[in-house]
Amino acid sequence: MVEGISARESGGGLTAATAALARHLRRDSWRTDLGDALGRFGRVLGVHRIVLFRFQETDDHVFIQSIEAIWSNPDVPGAEAKPTEIPQGVVATDPYLQHLSTQSRHGIPFVAMVRDVPGYLGEDLRRQSVKSVLGFPIFANGHLWGSLGLNDCLHERDWTADELGSVELIANIIGEAAERSSSDAHVSEVIRTALIQASLDAVIVIDETGSIIEFNPAAEKMFGFSKQQVLGKDLLHTVVPPFYRKGYATGGEYMSGRGAPMLGRRMETVTSNSDGEIFPIELTASEVRVADRRLMLGSIRDLRPQRAAEDEITRHRERLHQNEKMAAMGSLLAGVSHELNNPLAVVVAQSTLLHEFAGDPQTKLRAEKVRAAAERCGRIVKSFLGMVRLRPPEQSDTDLNTVVRAALEVTAYGARSSGISIDTDLAGERLLVKGDADHLTQVVANFLVNSQHALAGRSGERRIKVRTFRKDSVCGFAVEDSGPGVADAIKDRIFESYFTTKPVGVGTGIGLSISRSIVERHHGTVRLEDAEPHGARFVVELPALAQTAQGAQTPEAPRRELRHALIIDDEPDVASSLADILELMGVKARATATWTSAEDMLREPTDLIFSDLRMPCADGASIFRAVVEKRPDLASRFVLVTGDLLGARAEIDRLPHGMRPLVLEKPFSTLDVRSVLAQAGD
Repeated sequence: MVEGISARESGGGLTAATAALARHLRRDSWRTDLGDALGRFGRVLGVHRIVLFRFQETDDHVFIQSIEAIWSNPDVPGAEAKPTEIPQGVVATDPYLQHLSTQSRHGIPFVAMVRDVPGYLGEDLRRQSVKSVLGFPIFANGHLWGSLGLNDCLHERDWTADELGSVELIANIIGEAAERSSSDAHVSEVIRTALIQASLDAVIVIDETGSIIEFNPAAEKMFGFSKQQVLGKDLLHTVVPPFYRKGYATGGEYMSGRGAPMLGRRMETVTSNSDGEIFPIELTASEVRVADRRLMLGSIRDLRPQRAAEDEITRHRERLHQNEKMAAMGSLLAGVSHELNNPLAVVVAQSTLLHEFAGDPQTKLRAEKVRAAAERCGRIVKSFLGMVRLRPPEQSDTDLNTVVRAALEVTAYGARSSGISIDTDLAGERLLVKGDADHLTQVVANFLVNSQHALAGRSGERRIKVRTFRKDSVCGFAVEDSGPGVADAIKDRIFESYFTTKPVGVGTGIGLSISRSIVERHHGTVRLEDAEPHGARFVVELPALAQTAQGAQTPEAPRRELRHALIIDDEPDVASSLADILELMGVKARATATWTSAEDMLREPTDLIFSDLRMPCADGASIFRAVVEKRPDLASRFVLVTGDLLGARAEIDRLPHGMRPLVLEKPFSTLDVRSVLAQAGD
């Protein structure tokens, strides 16, 4: 319509415009495009500006005024000016504004020519070129919610009854819409508050300046601050680590700069708590707009439990990998020991026979040296196999001197090749303890290897001292080196699993931990001491057993009924060497490389059977079962010959307890064979 034509001249236009605006206000999304809807209504009324004011009452009954929506006619000079939001302090000192506030509370509309309006409000309206003003209070839920103000910037006008009625109707409908919205908003606010308070993740909300305005219970627990301590404080100097603060004056600048790339995605970073501890977190940052405010919401998850779980999984994975390597090494060494012990058995047996039958002392001496070297090779293979085989410990009478010698044989090459000298001081008596010789050998070997690593690359004297001792009811051993020693700061941690001071690829961090576990399973103790003038000393003490008679006992000679022996072995040299030793002891032996059946093999007189454990044709355990089924009396006179005693034990343990064969371990000497014959003839 033409500017200046009043609603009374527009006929039914006012009714239609009022109805259209009423339909808009009755929608759930009534705030959407509210300015345009007010504009269509204002053009019909012939006004030049419509402002929807929102009042919010504080706890001390002070109203805060803000603009909820506005429309102004761009064709009228001055109409586009934004109305002044009058401060509460001005209202408190201006009698006319106080009068208007009282009238609004009573539902009385404000109708005036601006020339008649005194005080601050009159000056302000005239500065905005307003000529006439009409304001209707809006109530929602029984309280003053706001007001709907209409301004005529060109004319001083008298408002007709239809115009006043239409504006009052619209004000009432806005009140109804506000009641609906406030109800929905209240429910939404309750839900949002409950979600924030119940969240297991820390939630922090800051405003544009970086001041903290929300700090939920999970944040209090994570950061060690109470909500009262941090509300209003700057984010930058509360939970942001010092090294991230550089270049930012406030938390608002920090979020605008560093924070902008974080918005809308998860990212891992670090934060600090009330104790200054820096720890990892997962942060999800979002921007939230509330009315005309721009807020930042951060959801924070503490990654320390996750990292600890990941570290534990890594440790278990490494431990499993280590066990798999040890099992694979055990399988490999089992095969190697079988293949190596066969020729060693021949060397030992033949050198023994050569020593027995040699006619001159020099030949006897050489034969003895060959036999001793071959037996040493066998002991080294046996020690390696015992250390890597995964099996339960076996408790038996064990001499610590023997244990130490076995460990020295295993580790001697590493010391010699590195130019490290080893001094031994072993007790003259047998140091008997109840334990597993293989596992205790592993403990000594671990200490020796650690000492070698400590001395590697050092100048000057490089020496390892190994000592065994007996003290009252305790037997023990000590391994000492002349290295740099162990720093005081880590002495309490060296027995922890996966703690190591060695370079990557040199140590796994489990050797000392396993050693302590083995010693404790043997009811003993292990400790670290400082060596003089420098170095480290590991001392192990174990409960001692009562001493037995010194010296090896000579087994009884074979009974006369053991006259005929059957040897089953796919290695002809091993079989013939064993047959020669048996012949030397008065036992006639026949050898075969293949097994057919018990009926065929036992047709000839047989008092004793020696069978290799591993053969292509049949394994020794199967042959044992077949023989016992045919001749039960041979159960105690059946001997399994093997270079893998640990593997043989597993197969023997599967047999009935009272029906288990004897075992002869390769490489064997005449004393070993004589001992087996003594057991078989018992």
